[in-house]
Amino acid sequence: MAVCRARSLTLAGIDALPVEVEVDVSAGLPGFSIVGLPDTAVQEARERVKVAISNSGYKFPTKKVIVNLAPAHLRKEGSAFDLPIALAVLAASGAVPVESLGEAGLVGELSLDGGLRGIRGALSMAEGARREGMPRLVLPESNANEAAAIGDVGVYGVRTLREAVDFLGGRTSVEPASVGENGRVEEEFQDSDFADVAGQGFAKRALEVAAAGGHNVLMSGPPGSGKTMLARRMPGILPPLTTQESIEVTKVHSAAGEGRGTLIRTRPFRAPHHTISTSGLAGGGSNPRPGEVSLAHHGVLFLDEFPEFSRTTLEVLRQPLEDGHVTISRVAATLSYPARVTLVCSMNPCPCGYAGDRRRACRCSAGQIERYQSRISGPLLDRLDLFVDVPRLTREELRETGAAEPSQAIRERVAAAREIQTERQGMPNSTLAGRRLREVCAIGGDAEALLSRAIDRMGLSGRGHDRVLRVARTVADISGEKDIQVEHLAEALNYRRSSLLER
Repeated sequence: MAVCRARSLTLAGIDALPVEVEVDVSAGLPGFSIVGLPDTAVQEARERVKVAISNSGYKFPTKKVIVNLAPAHLRKEGSAFDLPIALAVLAASGAVPVESLGEAGLVGELSLDGGLRGIRGALSMAEGARREGMPRLVLPESNANEAAAIGDVGVYGVRTLREAVDFLGGRTSVEPASVGENGRVEEEFQDSDFADVAGQGFAKRALEVAAAGGHNVLMSGPPGSGKTMLARRMPGILPPLTTQESIEVTKVHSAAGEGRGTLIRTRPFRAPHHTISTSGLAGGGSNPRPGEVSLAHHGVLFLDEFPEFSRTTLEVLRQPLEDGHVTISRVAATLSYPARVTLVCSMNPCPCGYAGDRRRACRCSAGQIERYQSRISGPLLDRLDLFVDVPRLTREELRETGAAEPSQAIRERVAAAREIQTERQGMPNSTLAGRRLREVCAIGGDAEALLSRAIDRMGLSGRGHDRVLRVARTVADISGEKDIQVEHLAEALNYRRSSLLER
C-alpha cells in the first residue's frame, strides 16, 4: 500500500512550523513505530492512537505500522500529532479519503475514548496553516474560536475522532468557527480604580506618564504607603489592545498553555513572586516556553519587593527591556519570544522599610542600606525611566473623603497620548531610538540649556539621557504640545532624582 500523508504543524517558540505525517502500513510482524525526532509525549501517542481508534469503532491494522514525522531534523514536541497520526492510519485502512488529508492541517490530542482535548498554540497553528497555504485547519473544538481570529483559513472544531473522520469523508458538515470574544472586558478593572487611592498625586502622575509612553517605573517607599495598590491599578489606565496586539498576546499565552480559547482583549498584568527562577521569568526550560516577561507582552510586569529577587534572575531583564524580546538559545534551536512590557517595580528604601520616614525611625545602618540597595545593579537601574518616592500618607490624606480622579479619566488622556505617538512615529515613545529619537525629541533654547546642566549635575549616562528625552516627549504628548517645552523636560528630570542612581 502506498504511503499516506497528513499535514500538521508543531510549535517552535510562538510560531508554528509545518510537519508532514507519513504513515506506511505493510506486511510483517504487528508493530507501531514513530520516527522523526519525536519527544516522549509524541512517542506515547502510539498507545493513545491505538486505543482511541479501537474505542471509536474502527479497527487498528494488525500489520507493521511506521509513522515518520518530517522533516526529521526538527524536534517534535507535545501531543498535537495524535489526530493527524490517527487519521493517516485510518486513511491507510480506507476509512478516510486519502485526498482529504492533503487539503487540511490537522492538530489535536486524543483521549482514550476517542475525544479531542485542547492543545497549546492554536492561534499560531492557524497562522502557520495560512502561511503554508492550507485552506482548512481541523483541531479540537475548544481551540476553534481562538484559531479563527487569524482569518483567511477555514477553522473547523471537532469533538471526537469519529467526527473528524466523518467531516473529512464528507458524511457530515461542521460549521467554520468564528472569532470568540474574551469574557474579560475593561469593566474587570472597575473594582481597581485610581479613585480608591488616597493622596499620592505624584505617584499617580508618574504612572500616567509611564502608561502613556510605555515607560518603566520604580516606586520606593515604606510599607503600607500604597505601592502595590497603585501598581495593581495600572492596567485600568492603559489603552485597549489593538487587533494585532490582541493576536500577539494570545499567541504567547496559548503557546505557554494559558490560552482561554478566545482572543485576549485586555492587557495582561503579571506579578510573579520574588522566588521565581530565571527560566520562569525569562522563559526557557527543557521544553522551552514563554516566561513571565513574555506573558506580560503589551501589558504590565509588576515586580513587588524588587531587591528580594535573585540578582541573577533580575539581570535577564536587561535584553527584553532594551530590545523588546527574549532570545532562548538551546543546542537544537534558538527561539525568540516577544517581551514588549511596561515594567513596574516596588521596593522599600531599606531592609526595615523606614529609611527617610519622618514618623518612624529607621533601624538600619548605612552599610545595611547600601547592601540592600546594591542588590539591584546599576545597568538594570539605568534601564528604568521613572523613579518615584511613595511616602507614608498623612492623617489628613488617610481621612480625606473627597472624590479622587477615576481611572477612566486618566485612561482617556493616556489613550489620546498613545494615538498621537502612533500617528507620529507608529510606536510608543519608549521604543524610540537612534535618528528617530533625535527627530521626535528635538529640543532647543532653554530646554537645551537645562538638559546640559542636568547631564553634568546628575551624571546622566547616554542611555539615561535618551530616557529623559523619551519621558519628556510623553509628558508633552499628554499636554497635547507639539514641541518639548522646559516644563516637560523639568518634569522628566524630576523622575530621575533617586538615591539609587547616586550610589
